[in-house]
Amino acid sequence: MNIEKILAISGKPGLYELKIQTRSGYVAESLTDGKRITVGMRSNVSLLSEISMYTHSEEKPLVEIMRAIAVKENEGQALSHKEDNAKLIEYFAAIVPDYDEDRVYPSDIKKVLNWYNILQAKGMVSKEEPKVANAEEVKEQVVEEVKAKKEPKAAKTEAPKEKTKK
Repeated sequence: MNIEKILAISGKPGLYELKIQTRSGYVAESLTDGKRITVGMRSNVSLLSEISMYTHSEEKPLVEIMRAIAVKENEGQALSHKEDNAKLIEYFAAIVPDYDEDRVYPSDIKKVLNWYNILQAKGMVSKEEPKVANAEEVKEQVVEEVKAKKEPKAAKTEAPKEKTKK
């Protein structure tokens, strides 16, 4: 699931895909109707990849929650965000059992389910873990860097050169 360029814009319903970043703001395309809008720098814009939800132990990234919904629903539609709050809370508790009930409100759950259903309709959800294409190379490179830092640097032991007069 790649939500790197997906935006939530305060005051505007739905989700938007970032198309172009300009000096004065952004050009975004609605995922629901395909219309392009310009968004000024003063607008409150959030990248979905930067959003997390509170749990009792840590903050859980939204992408992990959406992946859990995709696994539960086999990449199908989730429960509608228009259901009553008791149903939404029960459904969300099944997906994220340790979410913090005091800091995650029913309105937050509605947003997540609505966003998931929008992304699912566009075929942008996946239940697979993201994979790094060259993970083995990256791992070897990091190991080499760590080894290089641990090795003591060779001390310079050259004798100073003498000047010869002719």
